[in-house]
Amino acid sequence: MRLRPQGVLLILCGAALLRIALFSELYLRYVKEGLRPYLVISGVALIALGLVGMISRGQEEDEYEQEHEYEAHDEDAHEAHAGHGQDTHAGHGHDHTRNPRIAWLLTAPALALLLFPPPALGSYSAGREEARVAAQGTGTFPELPAGDPVDLTLGAFASRAEWDTGASMKNRTVRLTGFVTRDDDGTWYIARLLVTCCAADAQALKVEIRDADAPPADAWVTVTGTWHPTGKPGSAAARPVLDAASVKRVAAPSDPYEKR
Repeated sequence: MRLRPQGVLLILCGAALLRIALFSELYLRYVKEGLRPYLVISGVALIALGLVGMISRGQEEDEYEQEHEYEAHDEDAHEAHAGHGQDTHAGHGHDHTRNPRIAWLLTAPALALLLFPPPALGSYSAGREEARVAAQGTGTFPELPAGDPVDLTLGAFASRAEWDTGASMKNRTVRLTGFVTRDDDGTWYIARLLVTCCAADAQALKVEIRDADAPPADAWVTVTGTWHPTGKPGSAAARPVLDAASVKRVAAPSDPYEKR
């Protein structure tokens, strides 16, 4: 079995899928958890196709070479018998079954994908588009659980800050976790990306943080503080803002996205 760039490319792509989906949780950077089985199946299928392609192509090449050798042997015998075998070999001996060496460059991106999986979306993506949390108009929200601080997702905090006429977060301490993103004017936020299916449809959820110095962009932090009202619920002035009491650096979670 000879190595062919087409087969190697399929095998590398399949191995990259298995690396992120079967042997680690890196796939959560790109798709939702429920898609894991499909990634594993796709990886196995790509590797199988690559191996089958190389094996079948190798058999075809062996048959071609054997036929070519027989033809050359017959021609040599005929030419030797006819006495004019000096010039008729000029067009033979070139193997048309081989790929040009430059075709191997196609495997470089697949190898890079296998060795260096792309990171999850971060502050750059969060800064490009901010999702306004959808709701069925203003109204009262259920009371928060007893005890402070209350752990909330950024989506839950933003929904209550923008739409809750009952001010359920008033005088409560909440705790939010996300990565840091900053505006050019120095305002900073913690953000999470909201995904429906995969990273390609991600939208940013951002909560403005006040009364604390900004950590580096893309750093993951847990911020504890109190809700800062900014306007009438349902209006454009109502934005998710948190007055920080503490900011703590934390490790990035294996699944960095919020789900709908």
